[in-house]
Amino acid sequence: MTRRPYVRPMPRAGWYLRQPRYRAYMLREATCLLVAVYTVLLISALFALASGEPGRWNGWLASQQHVGWIVFHAFALMFFWSFQSAPWFMLAPKAMPLPLARFPAAARLVVAAHYLTWLALSGLVLWLAGVFEA
Repeated sequence: MTRRPYVRPMPRAGWYLRQPRYRAYMLREATCLLVAVYTVLLISALFALASGEPGRWNGWLASQQHVGWIVFHAFALMFFWSFQSAPWFMLAPKAMPLPLARFPAAARLVVAAHYLTWLALSGLVLWLAGVFEA
């Protein structure tokens, strides 16, 4: 007697379009494409810098002033924030419950503390980079 095992039917394409949770998952996974572009940008910047020629480095910097690259960077920033940073910060109260006076702190306080720390560290990095100097 042979038994045929049950094989659940699985659609070949578009399975992630059926539920919002699956769409969000696939968009979050698509951020790897943006990371790949940023990796290529970083490597090209390092090659331009390592050449020792000021003209080549200034050319690379000038290429980043193109409207297309500025739009790409703005899009990537919003994409990373909405699909990486924001969900991570919303997960923080569940991942590390903070006890205050024997009771866990309110989730919104933990999330707010993470956002404030992020803003403070970003401001510190920008200040160290000399962005705020006149």
